[in-house]
Amino acid sequence: MPLHARDVMSSRVVTARPEDDLARTVHRMTELGYSSLPVVDARFRLVGIVSLLDVLRHREDGGEDSAVVGAVMNPEVLSMPPRASLALVAHRLRTYGELRVMPIVERGVLVGVVTRSDLLRVRSRPGALSRLADRLRGALPAEVAPTRRSTARPDAAHVRDAMTSDVLTATAADPADETAARLVAERLTSLPVVDDEGKLVGVVSEADLLGDEPLSRRTGRTVGAVMTRDVITLDPDDTIGHARLLVAEHGLRVVPVVSEGTLVGVLSRNDLV
Repeated sequence: MPLHARDVMSSRVVTARPEDDLARTVHRMTELGYSSLPVVDARFRLVGIVSLLDVLRHREDGGEDSAVVGAVMNPEVLSMPPRASLALVAHRLRTYGELRVMPIVERGVLVGVVTRSDLLRVRSRPGALSRLADRLRGALPAEVAPTRRSTARPDAAHVRDAMTSDVLTATAADPADETAARLVAERLTSLPVVDDEGKLVGVVSEADLLGDEPLSRRTGRTVGAVMTRDVITLDPDDTIGHARLLVAEHGLRVVPVVSEGTLVGVLSRNDLV
């Protein structure tokens, strides 16, 4: 039996309103560890989506945090109905690089979201029907993102002052399915890929692991076969201002920090806002 968006979506969704204070919304997102929030009106109708990337671009354009969410959000939101096939939802999330969350809308009202992590869970479980049964029994608790504190720094500060140095990594020989399970378990969107000497050789993301057929359960693939090899990186001595501009221009979520080819940390959007 084919699955639909309604079968795997999270129905308890954290949202923002267009009139919400931007600074408070950013604080809320970083505390919860969210990269974006759907924006709804008083009737819970979807009117946009606001991401940390939108905030960084707003600031790079000279915008102030005294703005409201409605001035920064993207009003052109791609959404799908609850009855949409999960295969189609997966294809859309795979096709649109910056899109990690698909709002599920019924008659204009936001009723849930489907994330790339949801798709990895569906694909990695022994059977899709067992996941649906678990959800109906209430065996799977609602996702709660880990609490994080913003470590935003002045533009003149250095990347080494804000980066995370204790980094989970993968190797090119790791099985892709096991790596997908790690991303889900650790609530991560990507992992740097290193060789035996700690040199960065690539990055493997949710999108890489989902592949061209996001719901297929192909086995035997390795991280090296699906990872992205052409990686944008930062140096520990780069300024935070440079890092913000890089993330804003390229739409990056996490940037590896490399010194003489060796991975020494990662810098995320949360670290920059």
